[in-house]
Amino acid sequence: MRMLHGVLAALFLALPAAADDAGGRFALGADVYSAGGSVAHAAAGADTVFLAGETVRQSAPIAGSGHLAGRRIAVAAAVGGNLYAAGMDVAVTAEVAGDATLAGYAVDLDAPLGGNLRAFAARLRIGAPVAGTALIGAERVTLDAAIAGDVALSAERVDFGPGARIDGSLRLYGDRPERLEVPERVIAADRVSRHPRADWRGIDRPGPSWLQLIGGFLAGVLGVAAVAALIAAVAPATLAEMRRRILARPFATLGWGFLTLSAAIGAAVVLALTLIGIFVSPAALALAALGGFLGYVVGAYSFGAGLMIAVGRGEPDSLGARMLAALIGAGLAGLLALIPLAGWLFVLALVLAGVGAITLRVFRPAFFVA
Repeated sequence: MRMLHGVLAALFLALPAAADDAGGRFALGADVYSAGGSVAHAAAGADTVFLAGETVRQSAPIAGSGHLAGRRIAVAAAVGGNLYAAGMDVAVTAEVAGDATLAGYAVDLDAPLGGNLRAFAARLRIGAPVAGTALIGAERVTLDAAIAGDVALSAERVDFGPGARIDGSLRLYGDRPERLEVPERVIAADRVSRHPRADWRGIDRPGPSWLQLIGGFLAGVLGVAAVAALIAAVAPATLAEMRRRILARPFATLGWGFLTLSAAIGAAVVLALTLIGIFVSPAALALAALGGFLGYVVGAYSFGAGLMIAVGRGEPDSLGARMLAALIGAGLAGLLALIPLAGWLFVLALVLAGVGAITLRVFRPAFFVA
C-alpha cells in the first residue's frame, strides 16, 4: 500500500487546480490523449484513451483500453479492452470487457467486469459480477456480487451483501485472518485458506512487481509534468524562451549545460580539497543535482513541445497545452531511457540541454551575445 500512496501523491501534485477546464487534447489515429482541470471524453470512435485531470469522466464507449488518472474518476461508458484507473474517488458504472486495475481511496465497481480485477483502496465496494479472478488489497471491502474465479484478499474488514458469492477459492491475508468470518452462502469453508500478512508482503520479495514498475514509471512521468506545469503557470514566458533556445540551437545549449554541470561538480571537489570547504561541498553537489533535475524538466518539456509543433499542433499557448507537452515529453523520454546505452545518452543530452537553457536565461553570458 505504501507504493500506492506514493503514486497517488505524485498524481495529485501533477494535477494543478489552476489548469483551464478545456485542457489539452491530442489525437493520434484512434488514440486520444487529454489533460486539464476537468476532462471529459464524449466523442465516439476512440480506441484507447489517456485522460488526466482534476475530474475525469469517460461518457463515450471505447473499443480499446482506458488509462485514467485524476482526483475523481467516472467510467460511465463501456470499455472494450482493459481499464486502468487511479485517483481519490473511482466509480465504474459501465461494463468493462477486459481486466480492471483500480487504485484510490474510495473505489466502486458497479458494472460487470469481463476479466480479472486488481483493486487497491481504503474503501472498496464490488456491486457487480467479476468473470475472472480478484486480487484485493483494502482496509474495508464490501462484496455484494459474484466472483467467478479465485480471490486473494488482504483487508481489515469485509462485509458480505446478499448477492456475494465466490465460485473459486478464497485466500485471506492479515495479522489475524481467523477473525474474518465468511458465510457458507458465499463460499464453502473447505475452499477458504487463511495466511499471515507476511505471506502477502512476501509475494514480491524477489523483486519489484510489474505493478510497482509501472507505478514507479508513471510517478516519475507525472512528477516531471507537475514541475513543468508549475513553471508554466508561474513563468510561461521564461519557459517558452528556454524551449525556443533549445529547439533553435540544441548543440550550443547542450554545450553550455556541460560546462555548467562540470563547474558545479568540480567546485564541490575543489572545496573538499580545502578542508575548510568540505562542509560546503555537499551544498555544491546538491545544487548540481537540483540543476540536473530542473534541466531534465525543461529538456523533457521542450522535447514534447517540439513533437507537438512537428505534427502541426503549433506552440503550446495555454496551461493545458503546456501540461500535455510535458506529459508527452516526459513519457516518451522515459520510454526511450529504457533502451540500453542509447537511452541513457538521450536522457543525458536532455539534462545538459535543459541546464544550458537555464544557464543562458539566468546568467546571460556577455561573450555569448553577438
